Amino acid sequence: MLSQPASKTELKPNQTPKPPPSPSSSQSLRPSPPKSPQQKSPSPQQKSPSLQQKSPSPKPKPKRPGRKLLAFDRRLGARFIAGTDEAGRGSLAGPLVVAGVLLDYGSLRDHRVRPLALLNDSKQLTPAGREELFRAVLACCSKVSVRAISAREIDSNGLHRSNLAAMRAILWELAPPAEICLVDGFRLGPTAPEHKAVIDGDEKSAAIAAASVVAKVVRDRTMRRLAALYPHYGFSSHVGYITPGHSAVVRERGPSEIHRRSFEARCYAEQVAEPTSAEGPVLDVLGDVV
Repeated sequence: MLSQPASKTELKPNQTPKPPPSPSSSQSLRPSPPKSPQQKSPSPQQKSPSLQQKSPSPKPKPKRPGRKLLAFDRRLGARFIAGTDEAGRGSLAGPLVVAGVLLDYGSLRDHRVRPLALLNDSKQLTPAGREELFRAVLACCSKVSVRAISAREIDSNGLHRSNLAAMRAILWELAPPAEICLVDGFRLGPTAPEHKAVIDGDEKSAAIAAASVVAKVVRDRTMRRLAALYPHYGFSSHVGYITPGHSAVVRERGPSEIHRRSFEARCYAEQVAEPTSAEGPVLDVLGDVV
């Protein structure tokens, strides 16, 4: 009798038989088809549309740079603090205006100090903002002093020397009662009252910033009045600083009496006409500029 050949499922010695896979397990072993991008599970934001709408952000509070400037002065520990600054150093025409203010920190609080909340370096303010702060400074300060140095005096004594002399005189008017005197960047020499030079002081000290506002507003008002006496130069717009239009008029007509002849300006060298004669008084408008 012939023996039947061993089936393919015949076990080899020492081999454990494998159980047949169940239908459920065979299905679970099948690889799942990849999900298309449209079949991705929705994100939490997609599940709840209300989450996509961000709550409205609160309106930013208006900046109060004056608080930082006032805090700088208060940290000095004195009641009466004076500050001085100038306007018009780089101008080609018109006066250099130097101002000083005295702040009484013993009484400068609550409703009296609130108008100075927007106080800042005058260069950081709009013309309307400067005018508003000018009125606030006059109302809050215990004393204000202003000096205008004419172009003729600047040509005779030099800009820097004239500036320092005016600052010294102003601080002597404020001290006493000023216990601390602050100056924007300059040392005034031994003949001045005891003082402290603060680099970029109009951005740090309330007293210096207030003086810068007063000096700038007084000078701008002065130049607008001088524009009526010298209508060809456009002083009401550029207030004496170099602009293409200002330079063109100086080349054509020459400098006026309120131009600083000691300055080395290109428009002076390129002048095509002889200097004009005086067109009107110069110092008459400087007496009541405030």
